[in-house]
Amino acid sequence: VQLQASGGGLVQAGGSLRLSCAASGRTVSSYGMGWFRQAPGKEREFVAAISQYGGYTTYTDSVKGRFIISRDNAKNTVYLQMNSLKPEDTAVYYCAASSATVQAMAFMTSINIWGQGTEVTVSS
Repeated sequence: VQLQASGGGLVQAGGSLRLSCAASGRTVSSYGMGWFRQAPGKEREFVAAISQYGGYTTYTDSVKGRFIISRDNAKNTVYLQMNSLKPEDTAVYYCAASSATVQAMAFMTSINIWGQGTEVTVSS
């Protein structure tokens, strides 16, 4: 599976963006999918994950109530809807695929496949 993330850009605080992660090479329904982010000078961190068929989701505390992860297996695509964006959300966002549980996907060691990043900049 190859993962291609898109949808990043520059947005003002309080605005919204939707990131997409398109998979090719194998059906994405074989994997749990997630998003991670890496801010300048910081380590990569978990943002959100969704189970193979979308029945379970999990989020890091700082984005709960603002971000929504979803997937469309027919389109082989995973989304991250980001609302009420804050300057601290500025980062490069990476999509990822894992054969682990949704809970385990919070740990980067569980990730089998990484996509390239898409940059999100939130101005104050």
